[in-house]
Amino acid sequence: MGAQERAGPGLAIATPFFRQAGAGPGVVCLHANASNSSQWRGLMDLLAPKFHVFAIDSYGAGKSPEWPSDRVITLGDEADLIEPVLEKAGAPFSLVGHSYGAAVALIAALRNPSRVRALALYEPTLFSLIDQEGPPPNDADGIRNAVAETAASLDKGDPDAARHFIDFWMQEGAWQRTPDARKPAIAAAATKVRRWAHALTKEPTSLAAFRTLDVPVLYMTGKRSRQSAHGVARLLAPALPRAEVVEFEKLGHMAPVTHPDPVNAAIREFLERV
Repeated sequence: MGAQERAGPGLAIATPFFRQAGAGPGVVCLHANASNSSQWRGLMDLLAPKFHVFAIDSYGAGKSPEWPSDRVITLGDEADLIEPVLEKAGAPFSLVGHSYGAAVALIAALRNPSRVRALALYEPTLFSLIDQEGPPPNDADGIRNAVAETAASLDKGDPDAARHFIDFWMQEGAWQRTPDARKPAIAAAATKVRRWAHALTKEPTSLAAFRTLDVPVLYMTGKRSRQSAHGVARLLAPALPRAEVVEFEKLGHMAPVTHPDPVNAAIREFLERV
């Protein structure tokens, strides 16, 4: 496992770092912002007896290289990054994604409909769909404000700038409760908050495009999550032709990280069934 560069049209496209385990049908897992492929270790252990599981580090996360361009990144660029791993997974493969990773999974699935067996998604953060429905003020205001506050604190050199982003998704005081040993890596990741926001709010794919995605989808949400995530679910879940929605009563947006057991169990049950 490792990362290397390969030639692409006008840009050297990196191959991501990835973890793999097990044997069987391919399952490719994509992590949330301010996280990396290690968030899926528990799921990999759970699925490995029946599936060949890959967990990828996105651009600038874990051991994958940084985005190698001055051009703003798109979800399409992230989908390009994972293509070599999709090839290794074989066809048909399933995609598992959380938050930003779930948004990337959806774009990758639209590009590869005949290669995708199923998708298991926890709160895709395709905020562009909210803005396509109507301009602000709207359901995406919360994440827009969190990004703006994080960016302003970064510009001031605040070492705790990540608290705005982390507290938004994990409730007030989450950053303060984070162990000091973990804060530097999260703080470093949060410097990319403008990049993440651009990719998620400026994605041009329309809601109508997702109505063509005729594959089984497990769409998971947390009842205690933010309105920004619920706003995406309100639009996207009904648009996906074969989506089944599961809401976790006591969980929030970061449940795949903070409470992985029930989420992973739901993913395993779904993948084994489809």
